[in-house]
Amino acid sequence: MASEFEWDPKKPAANLRKHRVSLEEAQSTFYDLRGALIRDDEHSTDEERFVFMGRSDRGRLLVTVFTERTDRRRLISSRRASRREVKEYEA
Repeated sequence: MASEFEWDPKKPAANLRKHRVSLEEAQSTFYDLRGALIRDDEHSTDEERFVFMGRSDRGRLLVTVFTERTDRRRLISSRRASRREVKEYEA
């Protein structure tokens, strides 16, 4: 499994503006032992995409979309979980 993270240089500012979530905070969700990993076949065209839902180091439940590279995860976006997603996580 990848141990480092990367993203497009324009993504941090865009994600923070749109979702009020920094990609640095999104990274921390991958250390949530209760986190859930889901394949995102619906949005995968050129490469496999995944969705990870987990608690950040700030205690927020985030949903992060990413791809796996050989030695790192490329973060695409991250947002706060919806009410439905929170219920699923807490079940």
